[in-house]
Amino acid sequence: MDNRELFEKLFFSQTEKEVDTIIQSYPEIFKQDNWYPYGDNESFFGVIENQQASPVPALVEKITNSIDAILTRKCYEAGIEPTSAEAPKTMEEAIEKFFPDHKKWDLPSFRKAQSESIQIIADGQRMETSLIIYDDGEGQHPEDFERTFLSLLRGNKNEIHFVQGKYNMGGSGAIVFCGKKRYHLIASKRYDGKGKFGFTLIRQHPFTKEEEEKKKNTWYEYFKINGQIPSFEIDQLDLGLYNRKFTTGTILKLYSYDLPPGSRSVISRDLNQSINEFLFEPALPVYTIDKKERYPDDRNLERDLYGLKRRLEEEKSKYVDDYFLESYKDKEIGELKITCYVFKPRIEGKTAKESRESIQREFFKNNMSVLFSLNGQVHGHFTSEFISRTLKMQLIKDYILIHVDCTNLHYAFRKELFMASRDRLKQGEETSRLREIVAKVLLKSKLVDIYKKRKDTISFAGEDKNELIKSFTKNLPLKSELLKLLNQTFKLEEKGEKPDKEKKEKKRKEKEEEFKPERFPTYFKYGKNGKDEKPMIKIPLGGEKVIKFKTDVENEYFVRVEEPGELKITLLKHTNNETEGGTKPGTPKEIDDLFYVQKSNPQDGTIKIVLAPTDEVKVGDTVEIKATLTSPGKDFDQIFLVKIVEKEKPKEKIKQTKDEEENKIGLPDLILVYKEPKEGEERKTWADLEGTPLEMGYETVVQPFAEGDILQAIYVNMDSNVLKNYKTTLKSAEQYEAAEKRYYTSVYFHTLFLFTISKNKKYSMKRDEGEQVKDVDLVEYVKDIFESYYAQFLLNFGMSELVQSLE
Repeated sequence: MDNRELFEKLFFSQTEKEVDTIIQSYPEIFKQDNWYPYGDNESFFGVIENQQASPVPALVEKITNSIDAILTRKCYEAGIEPTSAEAPKTMEEAIEKFFPDHKKWDLPSFRKAQSESIQIIADGQRMETSLIIYDDGEGQHPEDFERTFLSLLRGNKNEIHFVQGKYNMGGSGAIVFCGKKRYHLIASKRYDGKGKFGFTLIRQHPFTKEEEEKKKNTWYEYFKINGQIPSFEIDQLDLGLYNRKFTTGTILKLYSYDLPPGSRSVISRDLNQSINEFLFEPALPVYTIDKKERYPDDRNLERDLYGLKRRLEEEKSKYVDDYFLESYKDKEIGELKITCYVFKPRIEGKTAKESRESIQREFFKNNMSVLFSLNGQVHGHFTSEFISRTLKMQLIKDYILIHVDCTNLHYAFRKELFMASRDRLKQGEETSRLREIVAKVLLKSKLVDIYKKRKDTISFAGEDKNELIKSFTKNLPLKSELLKLLNQTFKLEEKGEKPDKEKKEKKRKEKEEEFKPERFPTYFKYGKNGKDEKPMIKIPLGGEKVIKFKTDVENEYFVRVEEPGELKITLLKHTNNETEGGTKPGTPKEIDDLFYVQKSNPQDGTIKIVLAPTDEVKVGDTVEIKATLTSPGKDFDQIFLVKIVEKEKPKEKIKQTKDEEENKIGLPDLILVYKEPKEGEERKTWADLEGTPLEMGYETVVQPFAEGDILQAIYVNMDSNVLKNYKTTLKSAEQYEAAEKRYYTSVYFHTLFLFTISKNKKYSMKRDEGEQVKDVDLVEYVKDIFESYYAQFLLNFGMSELVQSLE
């Protein structure tokens, strides 16, 4: 059997079992003498095994390698050595240089044509899918396989600045998800058409009985014949690629690939969506292709893939309610760009519950709510826990996706954030600081107003619970450990009149003028009304200042895909305080030497920046700054002065008297919720809570509402199956009334103490969901307890009944 026939037998095998049959059928060809340790070292088993933790990010590394290979090929074809000074310095620069028409990829026909250069194709049985990955990149000669495809930790790409890879190991992470025997085929031909087409097979070394007794770990190995990578001459090969034959480039086959639940069906849909989450904004589009013989009834077996960013912005009218960009820059860490996407609580044609499920299925397959990316590839994430606990925005934890672009962070800071596997964050000081910065930026952003509006749709005017609270606190000493525990968990409210928020909101809306946005700005002026001329802005040392500009450009100007604009902040002049002697070294060149800078995208005609002085300035310093709003026709500049003034003195805290302390109540609101409204009675209904995490149905007993660690309200469902079933055993109106009171008081106080004790004991919850383990927050845990017969137990067994049953 010649090399071509051998390759075709391997390539057209659909599962690892079929590959195994070929190996067993030709023992002389596949004898152990023809297998060599991957990376030339048996000890590299651990390097391969300890990479990506799940199969999708491991697969993404293969796609990343394909993108790198195409950019490298383009560089060679342009007559540029990729490691030279003439080569592009960034991936973005490489796309601009080698693909001058790349903006046309936003049009479907142009994007699909480019997508043919990278293809992911499904093969084999539905529930044992093998994956083919093809690219028309640089390719490799057979004699170069061992120092490229089959090497580890050599840093082959470390001096090529415009590609993603650098560790020379990321592509090997997918091997561990290739069935039980780890069969992985690699085949390639150099882009210039010279040389032969080479191929090899990778597998996990099968232990002999003797090896099993002597060795702790096996290793990975690759196949050669007579000490050489097998090869043969080709002009082209028909390998089942979409719309083309194979001529040059690289083609891989991952046999019986262990795709996770939610990605195993039609790969052009399910796997496409999952990969999109990890490739937020890839440099090149990709094709995902399934086959008619696998899914004969599916009409869309070929779908292009161009990143979650484009999906979100293309689907804005259907799924996304709003999105905005915040930029943060300082001299220590570099620059972050944070884009926040807020989903609609209800999608047209769907119920609120169906809408939430659809959003989770379409955009959160991998349970990632905060994505941290480098050159468009996600390198780590936070779950929705960041939104509910750090931002304290539980109401929108299932309706918000945050993208943090880390491309322009300083290398020294960035290298401490991400694991070499590029699929998760390190648990270290830098990650903690990054978390703090992202939270700080978002808590000064438009997100606060969005959350407030969502929260305002739910009235928090609770039931009159004075008697309930009095009876609870009647015999509770003020300084008891129990009350101290409660006051750590629940909000403290002062008795007395509260400011009329409705009147303030009404006045604010009356002042607002209708905003008519333009695609590009026609003006850009300083000040709330755009009338101030070169102002002097005073910022206290150790403090910060929000500076506003007026414009008429649309809200999405900084984040839209086509023709986006930018706000640039430039340092013009720094004048030292003369009383300090003026001995400071030369004028800094960058604004972030003197200030931490946060920039927001336009919002109904207002652009905000936040400036906070660094330790490079002193009281009395004056700084001249230019803000530039870019535009295709004409850039708009505004120049202003900043004066550094003394730190603000902290306001003295007024010590509260004992009477004032006792005037505080440390309990959350009790809100009774009913299925239907009742004439002549003001009540909260199920419909009022639709489109929030507080949705109710007959199975729901309670919905605790917390913001961070503070329990704000407890919603008790008065039309739950538990209460309805219990009422069927009663006969009189008095019994009904007593049962309802017993029901909501029991549920309320048990919820209160379950939440309090669990939080203060610092429990963390997890739940098995099929093959995945999901983190469960405390609110969800308490809710689920009551749905699991707990409330039924409380109603049917009071303490006296329980004692009697034990006698």
